[in-house]
Amino acid sequence: MAPYKIVMVRHGESEWNEKNLFCGWYDANLSEKGKQEAVSAGKALKDAGYQFDIAYTSVLTRAQETLKAILNEIGQSNLETVKTWRLNERHYGGLTGLNKAETAAKYGDEQVAIWRRSFDVPPPPMEPDHPYYDTIVKDARYANGPAPDEFPKFESLKLTIERTLPFWNDTIVPQIKAGKKILIAAHGNSLRGIVKHLDEMSDEQIMKLNLPTGIPFYYTLDENLKPIESLQFLGDPETVKKAMEAVAAQGKAK
Repeated sequence: MAPYKIVMVRHGESEWNEKNLFCGWYDANLSEKGKQEAVSAGKALKDAGYQFDIAYTSVLTRAQETLKAILNEIGQSNLETVKTWRLNERHYGGLTGLNKAETAAKYGDEQVAIWRRSFDVPPPPMEPDHPYYDTIVKDARYANGPAPDEFPKFESLKLTIERTLPFWNDTIVPQIKAGKKILIAAHGNSLRGIVKHLDEMSDEQIMKLNLPTGIPFYYTLDENLKPIESLQFLGDPETVKKAMEAVAAQGKAK
């Protein structure tokens, strides 16, 4: 049997990425740079000859707009697309809307590093008096889930993976096994969960992985969905390296 290939991309830079704010489930739009990154991602996929049978994305605008720009570039604007909150970014709880560098200056680089980079330590919860609580919790896009009793107030990476992987296993894996060519446009942490699963990474290894915005990557998988090729970026290595370093530097006090 021919190997399977799956392509993933973290959304382009958002307006809140640009401002260095904890974003999570807040529905930030793409920045101008993010829009350009999304188009560039589409051009990279077009140049590499990619076409897809189905796409998956989150319910958040920045991921959907990235996917839309990519599909436009590869001439597949009408591709079947499935949107799910299970591919949403990690919920940053009470940190949502705070500036990462200012938060580091207030609480210390070490504490912010724990919130951002520990596997199972969540940030403080988002309480009902949080300025973005109603904006997120009462958003109509969540009418069909998550249920009120499972709506997150915060998430560690561990919790993010626990709600992403069931969708991967129950929905995406059968499509891969059916031979479908799949594109996923999602977020740094929901994609990390898939990467950790495919590469059987340790908790420590996955926390060190900084996925850059707007640069597609792919896996080639065997019939058991084990990687033949792991995490191959479609981009210039130096550009990828700089983009990953920029992500790593976001949570440090200036």
